[in-house]
Amino acid sequence: MQSAVKKAIFPVGGLGTRFLPVTKSSPKEMLPVIDKPLIQYAVEEARAAGIEQFIFVTGRGKSAIEDFFDYSYELNAELQKRGKTKDLEIINDLLMAPGQISYIRQQEPLGLGHAVWCARHLIGDEPFAVLLADDLIQSQTPCLKQMVDAYKNKSSGHMVAVQEVPLEETRHYGVLEIDTISKPLLKAKGIVEKPEPHTAPSQMAVIGRYILDPSVFGVLESQAKGVGGEIQLTDALAKGLTDCSSPMALHGFLFEGTRFDCGTRQGLLRATVAFALAREDLKDEMLLILKDYQLHS
Repeated sequence: MQSAVKKAIFPVGGLGTRFLPVTKSSPKEMLPVIDKPLIQYAVEEARAAGIEQFIFVTGRGKSAIEDFFDYSYELNAELQKRGKTKDLEIINDLLMAPGQISYIRQQEPLGLGHAVWCARHLIGDEPFAVLLADDLIQSQTPCLKQMVDAYKNKSSGHMVAVQEVPLEETRHYGVLEIDTISKPLLKAKGIVEKPEPHTAPSQMAVIGRYILDPSVFGVLESQAKGVGGEIQLTDALAKGLTDCSSPMALHGFLFEGTRFDCGTRQGLLRATVAFALAREDLKDEMLLILKDYQLHS
């Protein structure tokens, strides 16, 4: 039986150049889907999965994330003065117990593998989760909760969330080479970062949810730069599979739900529409908006 997954890393040090100019002064993780920033959705998903320690790996210009999860004395006082009880509850729900949140600076944008490695001393010797806020997942049971429940029955190894993508899109993802299938788990015998379609070992692409064994830190310690000149987490997972002294199993997890790539403008727009349609207070108005645009297009 695996140790419980109680810690999560949120790599938020990226530049977010796809969303310039807004990301010149605001972190991409603070881009809103309706009335919540992407990072809040990720944190809420982690909380629902039983995560108790939240570790943010940040970079320059990311102080807005720290402020967002901090106490705002001026705003609280003003809301209290105006009798905005519901709004007070909403912002106070963002707060966590002292010591639950940690922030580490990634001085150089050297990739996801490097961002994860930066948090090694706060993780210690226990399995942990990694959540990429760009990947927003709409599901009845939060994606990470699905993974944590499945992971409890594993004796060791890593688990990554996967979904099938069109062959021509494999160049944008880490892709699994499948050994055996026992849905929702796919046992991998290999993993490749951003393969060209004609070399892709499958169409099972890794998306931004991971549960990792702490042994990955030892691999990342000496991991060379890979695709894009960055230290790739995918390369470390691949090397762990073939480590003769202590091979580390890797499973893909076919999650239930719809994933939106909010690292793109189109994905963020799609997510906004889908999440609005799922809310009772916004559904009817969103349907009217869509109908109106359809009539005038």
